[in-house]
Amino acid sequence: MKKCKGSGKTKDFGCGISLPFSERSGLKTYNAKYGLGIGCGCFSKWLTNSEDGKKMLKSTITSVQKPRLDLETYKEESKKNKSLSYLIQNTVNTCHEWIRLRDKGKPCISCNGNWHSDFHAGHFYKAELYTTLKLDETNINGQCPKCNLFQDGNEGGYRIGLIKRYSKGFLDLLDSKALLDKMKGFKWDRVKLKEKQEYYKNKLKDERIKKI
Repeated sequence: MKKCKGSGKTKDFGCGISLPFSERSGLKTYNAKYGLGIGCGCFSKWLTNSEDGKKMLKSTITSVQKPRLDLETYKEESKKNKSLSYLIQNTVNTCHEWIRLRDKGKPCISCNGNWHSDFHAGHFYKAELYTTLKLDETNINGQCPKCNLFQDGNEGGYRIGLIKRYSKGFLDLLDSKALLDKMKGFKWDRVKLKEKQEYYKNKLKDERIKKI
């Protein structure tokens, strides 16, 4: 019969009572750790009253809490990303609404087809590849669904359309913007997005007044 008595780093602890045990297939398992009883409280006393015990307790708490902290961090980051994504989409929606109203009555930028109410706000440089140009009005024009969806933006026709509608210099400037976008690795943040959203809200408001 084993007694509650520490050894090594727990040698100064233990109450000396017989340790309870469970037996299975002839193997005894005592309710103790480092020779100290769990039920009698000696192991807990060692954890809270000795330097070695405090270190072990701190290490155990840290290892238990770490996944929780990681989860909390993950949730916080997910919340921020979700909030940012929501802001981006709202800004895009406002921008596109203004583009469609601005270009109402104008032919498709890429095929010169007659305007229709189902025209899209089509990007010359793809929104998913060029971060800054995603919300750049010089990169977005009224475009028919056929060109935008079924001809992958009809880039060749779009390029010609930009020169005809604006100028070769306009297109050159847009090409330069695209090059800078890839070089700088720009990322939208909440401040920039809110500024952009306010900008397009005002544009939309003014355009609605003009169309009255």
